[in-house]
Amino acid sequence: MDADRGSRFDAYLHSSFISPMRMHISIRSKWRNPRMSLLFTPVRIGRLELPNRLVMAPMTRSRADDETGVPTDLVPTYYAQRAGAGLIISEGVYPSAMGKGYVSTPGIETEAQIAAWKRVADAVHDRGGRIFMQLMHTGRISHPSLLPGNAQPVAPSAIRPAGQTWTAAGQQDFVTPRELSVAEIGDIVAAYGASTRRALDAGFDGVELHGASGYLPEQFLSSGSNTREDAYGGSVEKRARFVLEVLGAMVAEAGADRVGIKISPEMNFNDVSDATPQQTYTHLVEQIDGLGLAYLHVALFGTPVDYHALLKPLFSGSYLLGGGLDYAKAEAALESGRADATVFGSAFLANPDLPVRFQQNAALNTPDHATFYSGGEQGYIDYPALGDA
Repeated sequence: MDADRGSRFDAYLHSSFISPMRMHISIRSKWRNPRMSLLFTPVRIGRLELPNRLVMAPMTRSRADDETGVPTDLVPTYYAQRAGAGLIISEGVYPSAMGKGYVSTPGIETEAQIAAWKRVADAVHDRGGRIFMQLMHTGRISHPSLLPGNAQPVAPSAIRPAGQTWTAAGQQDFVTPRELSVAEIGDIVAAYGASTRRALDAGFDGVELHGASGYLPEQFLSSGSNTREDAYGGSVEKRARFVLEVLGAMVAEAGADRVGIKISPEMNFNDVSDATPQQTYTHLVEQIDGLGLAYLHVALFGTPVDYHALLKPLFSGSYLLGGGLDYAKAEAALESGRADATVFGSAFLANPDLPVRFQQNAALNTPDHATFYSGGEQGYIDYPALGDA
């Protein structure tokens, strides 16, 4: 993909991104002694016991067949290479075809998609890893050319977002979405539940709701994109209803200890905004806490508000902290009690053996920005591990 699309994703998909340059590897001739660190201690996340506290972030890679939404044969290798993570969270996967927002992104709706994802889960498990599937309905952040029958994207309100999405024909302006009816909202909630069941049938250890990045759940949460006057809009309580109903449907299928949620307050990505974000997210997390979820994943980018300090005391489950981390920042977050596990994006993208590199204090591969969404092997499964150099 060209740099324009990459720039739209950098803020949240590739939090440890290094400026585009030639991929390279530089390994010290003598490794230091393995680090003694909280990062390499076990932690319980829901029903899983993780061997370390390094979580691989969900990152769009555009390696699915665009017509079918089926992950290509490269995808099992990509995730298996990174099975040393305490937990892998997959790229965003649309729960139904109307949730697709970008070219060459995968779904979990058809039998062919389920079968392909089963190969991914099996490959990760064969390497001793654990993997959750992130469910991502993009709502208004889409384009008719990406949707069945050239349908209009859907949203809580018919408000056109500023910006563009990447289609098979290149970048296209967002369009004015169609406002969902109450009955249609119920259908989408049910689709999240059904896709949760399909993810489990494919062998995934659990599921994460993508509640950030300006996609459908955050569109309902945020006053700037939700101007409804019914049970799903207006007050903070009503704007949070969609997210809570979706989580309820996912929990009903998987059990609360196999369900997580990602949020990113005040990231303002994809033209989403909220007039009272601290109030909104405080209320949301207070309500989520009662569900007994496996984890709350909070990634912060650019906000001056310390939402980790605000939200972690409100959540009694495992707290996953992400956004701009390196080794030292992650270790400090664990030592201070601000997190139970830490989430890394492009560091895992470019370093399939990231936990080993951190333990050995080895240099890291540099992410190759030009191949983030390009398709094919280059910049996807060809980043070398230490033993390959």
